[in-house]
Amino acid sequence: MPFAESLRRGHLGRLAASYRRKNNDVTLSIMRRFTFCAGHRLVGHEGKCQNLHGHNYVAEIYVTGQQQDAIGRILDFKLLKSRCKEWLDENWDHTFVLWKEDENGLAAIRQSQPHRIFELDSNPTAENMATYLLKEVCPKILEGTGATAFKVRLWESEETCAEVSL
Repeated sequence: MPFAESLRRGHLGRLAASYRRKNNDVTLSIMRRFTFCAGHRLVGHEGKCQNLHGHNYVAEIYVTGQQQDAIGRILDFKLLKSRCKEWLDENWDHTFVLWKEDENGLAAIRQSQPHRIFELDSNPTAENMATYLLKEVCPKILEGTGATAFKVRLWESEETCAEVSL
């Protein structure tokens, strides 16, 4: 279902579960969507994205686990929600996500008071932000749960997203 239609039907906040087949065994996975607003700019971009601008992002976090708990869950959706939302709210929501090498962009935002900046190790493309969530953030926030994130899809708009998988 297209993103816009999903929004109209109210599916955006719903939880989804999916099954993947692997070597004739069924592997369970769950997914939760999160929304946040953030600004960024892309250093070296040929067009408008070289300017400071923002998006209403949607992050989809896909999680799997080795076993289900006594209730039958890989991970309680409430726990996935609280850990992911807490990290996003504290780090990226209403924040400028900028490349740590972007001295001009960092200086411009720092001139404004108050301000929130998250310095990324790479240019904050949707691809790089999704990769950061999957490889850096998810292992930390899921530590001790027995669950592992294997895919992140990050929507910048209704038409554009980046997806990264392990």
